[in-house]
Amino acid sequence: MAVGKIVKALSGFYYVFHDGEVYQCRGRGNFRKKKITPLVGDVVEFKADNTEEGYILSIQNRKNEFVRPPIANVDQALIVTSAIQPQFNSLLLDRFLVLVEAKRIEPLIVISKMDQLTDAAIRDMQAYKELYEKAGYPVILSSFNDMPSIDLIQSHLTGRTTVIAGQSGVGKSSLLNAIDPRLSIDTNEISESLGRGKHTTRHVELYEISGGLVADTPGFSSLDFGELEMDELPECFPEFVQVQHLCKFRGCLHHKEPHCAVKKAVEQGEIARRRYDHYLQFLEEIQNRKPRY
Repeated sequence: MAVGKIVKALSGFYYVFHDGEVYQCRGRGNFRKKKITPLVGDVVEFKADNTEEGYILSIQNRKNEFVRPPIANVDQALIVTSAIQPQFNSLLLDRFLVLVEAKRIEPLIVISKMDQLTDAAIRDMQAYKELYEKAGYPVILSSFNDMPSIDLIQSHLTGRTTVIAGQSGVGKSSLLNAIDPRLSIDTNEISESLGRGKHTTRHVELYEISGGLVADTPGFSSLDFGELEMDELPECFPEFVQVQHLCKFRGCLHHKEPHCAVKKAVEQGEIARRRYDHYLQFLEEIQNRKPRY
């Protein structure tokens, strides 16, 4: 029996990395009865007589997991959003940020395609960079032919399991190819009529890149807040966390409550109003969510 990490799941097989080798495994027979599904990123105990015929015996406890994409034990989310084609969308970016914050995963924001911008648009992106850095996030303005930005991204990957997130067409696979050309991950051109790309990635797989493991995934197909409760949402905005201890009421939702430190910080320009407006939009979405039985 050995311990390894699942680096790919495809057609009922799980590919487990252990001691420099990848073992093709099936799940134990009672997994299905117990409704246990191994995920990419799982640390597992397995038994294999050779690299083609192995069985996963048990799965160690996960520190986090996503359903869509199906992956576990993620340290960092590299959220790629393009400056153009598709157009930069701060509401969508904030939605991604809340989803990864809710899993206690560290986000790294990469704004791609900077080389395609006018001077005025570059200034706009630099302003967004400052806005998100003030909120507490690392932000990298990147072009795929700009090696300093690629090198900076690589430095964040070492020793971590990172998932790539972002809408279709922002250049996730192109970014991975720029970081490590050996990958040769398929990419598609943007559909001009739709203003977005088609997913080129068909399954979740962990690649060894820059001393870490990076998942190129089929995308976050579910961007709703189905698992998030109202009182958890403020914890997903780090700039709120910095001041909410000053609110008069414990459990303040920073909406209609009086003497709210977050609302005061917004009025004083210490918290970006755009981020606060998105927070209120998400709060309303959770409030109006239909109950699940």
